Amino acid sequence: MKVHVVSETPYTTKGNGVHTAFIEAVELLKEKNDVEVVVNGEGTGDVFHSHTYGPYYFWKGRKYKGRRILTVHVIPDSIKGSLPFWKIFMPFVKWYFKKVYTYADVCIAISPMVEQAIKDLNADTRIVKMYNPVLTEKWKYTEEKSKEGRKMLGLSDTDFIVLGVGQLEGRKGVEDFLDIAEAIPEAKFVWAGGRPFGAATEGIARINARVAKAAANVKFIGMVDLDKMPSIYAASDLLLFPSYQENCPLAPLEAAACGMPVVFRNIKEYTLLYEDAYLRADTTPEFIDMTKRLIRDLSFYEHGQKISQNLIMQFDKNNIRKRLIYLYQELVDHKSQISFIQALENVDQLISYKTH
Repeated sequence: MKVHVVSETPYTTKGNGVHTAFIEAVELLKEKNDVEVVVNGEGTGDVFHSHTYGPYYFWKGRKYKGRRILTVHVIPDSIKGSLPFWKIFMPFVKWYFKKVYTYADVCIAISPMVEQAIKDLNADTRIVKMYNPVLTEKWKYTEEKSKEGRKMLGLSDTDFIVLGVGQLEGRKGVEDFLDIAEAIPEAKFVWAGGRPFGAATEGIARINARVAKAAANVKFIGMVDLDKMPSIYAASDLLLFPSYQENCPLAPLEAAACGMPVVFRNIKEYTLLYEDAYLRADTTPEFIDMTKRLIRDLSFYEHGQKISQNLIMQFDKNNIRKRLIYLYQELVDHKSQISFIQALENVDQLISYKTH
């Protein structure tokens, strides 16, 4: 069986979680020899699996009717706090995403919120619930990675590094991150991420002004190549993830796989998504208090590490890979059955025509 995996991110916006999910999906499928993987323009396959939803998705999928899969990483609510004037665009966004989801024969919902969003649009598609897998070996901590990462960041071995990962936009909570950094001058705060959508990013002038006035203990390192992120995680001691809207975010799971505590914003998406406990904060003062405690209380820090270990078990790559292969095979077999039935019908029609 040959799987055709596509994504527009290599040609457009690499600095986001969708691109990471696409790259890691390809890596995961190639780990074994039970399927052949075709990527983007490399050829055709037996089944089509897209991670993005633009013109490329519609064009590449046109010959795969009955065998089209879309992993839904983005829902209409994702534009809130990401694009300026999002309220004006929302009716069009909902109309477009309904078309996107309906075009797929199967939509993979990576979280309960994604599943509900697809249903709310009344998209005519089959929904399969499946999480983003975590390639734990890729993100595993090593001293070598840690030293390399601290060298890249220009920080010493003794610095306590608090990491933030995400696009520089209001939805990701970057302004809250700055407030937390100002309240904890004894730690170093590093934000990895830029603006893949450029001037179309929400709050660009407002956030730029805040970044320009950032405290001396804050570094903004921009978009980082995916192959360098394991070293950035390994260099860090703690991940703060103050985002206001997510589906099944990869950054906190990558950080957890690296062995550090992760503090999430307490939002509904995570309550529905995560099966195990996780560290959470509702407000900026709560983020500040928890960060200070993780810096100063070793037993609490170790408790946070244990929580991270338990959290990533839900996203076991081997289990998710098995489910993906099963889904691919199901669609291929179903298509073959339909073709066989159609062939029989054509034979019956031919016999009937000759008889009369």
